[in-house]
Amino acid sequence: MQSVTRRVGWITVLLMMGMAVQGESPYAAWENGPPTDPDFFPIGVWLQDPGLAPRYQEAGMNMYVGLWQGPTEEQLDALAEAGMYVICHQNETALDHPRNDVIIAWLQQDEPDNAQRAEDGGWGPPVPPEEIVRRYETMRERDPTRPVHLNLGQGVAWDGWIGRGERTNHPEDYPEYIKGCDIVSFDIYPVASPREEVQGQLWRVAHGVERLMEWSAPEQPVWSFVEASGIHTGNVASPAEIRSQVWMALVHGAAGILYFVHEWEPAFNASALLDNEETLEGVTAVNHQLRELAPVLNSPTVEGRLTVTADPEDTPLAAMLKEHDGDAYILAVVMRDAPVTAAFTLDGVTGGEVEVEETGETLSIEGGRFEEALEGYETRLYRVPGGAR
Repeated sequence: MQSVTRRVGWITVLLMMGMAVQGESPYAAWENGPPTDPDFFPIGVWLQDPGLAPRYQEAGMNMYVGLWQGPTEEQLDALAEAGMYVICHQNETALDHPRNDVIIAWLQQDEPDNAQRAEDGGWGPPVPPEEIVRRYETMRERDPTRPVHLNLGQGVAWDGWIGRGERTNHPEDYPEYIKGCDIVSFDIYPVASPREEVQGQLWRVAHGVERLMEWSAPEQPVWSFVEASGIHTGNVASPAEIRSQVWMALVHGAAGILYFVHEWEPAFNASALLDNEETLEGVTAVNHQLRELAPVLNSPTVEGRLTVTADPEDTPLAAMLKEHDGDAYILAVVMRDAPVTAAFTLDGVTGGEVEVEETGETLSIEGGRFEEALEGYETRLYRVPGGAR
C-alpha cells in the first residue's frame, strides 16, 4: 500500500490505496501467519508475562509481541490456554514445537537501527541493514510459513535522533532495513519523550507511519507502536492523546496497533498500563472499538470521493474514507494542537445525516457536505448510512 497525498493549502487529505487484490488479507501468503479473517485487526502488547494474557484480552488486545528470555514451552502453553497469539523469536524451542495455534510470526531484533552496546560498555554503530536482511533470509529458510516482523526505532520519524549514533541523520538506511522483514513497525513516544524536539508532537506518529508506507513494498503491512505508560519520564499520555495517536497511525495507513506499557519512573513496572485505571480504561475503549471496526479497517481505502478542507488552513487535518456493508466511514484527526472547523465533502451523496461516533450526535449533509468544529488533536469517526455507492 502506498499513500496518495493531496494538499489543499496546508491541509493534507490522505487516501490510501487498497490491496493489490481488493479485499485480500495481507497475511494470506503465510499458512501459519496472522488470521486472515476480516474480523481480525492486529492489536498487540510488547514483552509481557503470559500469565497476564487474560487481563490484556479484557483490554482488547489479541496478541503478544516478544517474550522475555523466550519463547519457552511454558510461555507458549500459557498463551495457548488464554487464546492469545504471539510474535516471538525463532529459537530452538519454537522451531522444535512450532505451535501453529499460537505463533503467528517471527520477531527480528528490536530496534537494530539504534546504536548498539559495545563490549567496552560504550556504544557502537547500529546493526547494518545487510545483516538484518541476512537474518531474515535465514529465518525464512527455517520456516517459510510465517512472516517476519521487524520493529524500528524513533529515527523513522525523527532524522535527528542521536540514539542512532554514527547513523544519525541517515534516513536512507530505512528502505534497506525494511528489506529484512514482511511486517514492519516503529516506535516513538511523543508524550513520554524527554526530548524537546519530540515532546508533545503527537503528529510524529503519523509522520513515521507515512514514511514506512513510502519505504515499504505494497505487500508489507505497516504497524505502529503507541505509548501507554510514562516510560522513563513518568509523563503518561492521556486517553485522548492515546486515541489521537492511534487514529493518526490508522489514517496514515497503519494496519495494526501495538502498545508499549513498561515504565521505569517513578519505579520499574513492566505492566504499568494494568495499574493505571484511567489509562487502561482509555486503551480498552479504543481497542474494543478497533475490534468492532475490524471489517471496516480491513477493507480497501476509497480514493477520489472525499474532499477535506479546514479553517484555518495552516492546521493540518487528515482523513480517510472506507466503505462497508453499504455505509461510508470517515476517520479524521486534527494533526496539531489547535482548533479547526473541518468540512467534509463526499462525492455521490447529496443529503442525509452523518452519525458522529464520539458524541452520538448527527450532522446534516447538504450538497454532499457537512462540517464540524474540532479541538486540537481531536479524532472523529463518522458513519454515513447508505453513503457507499
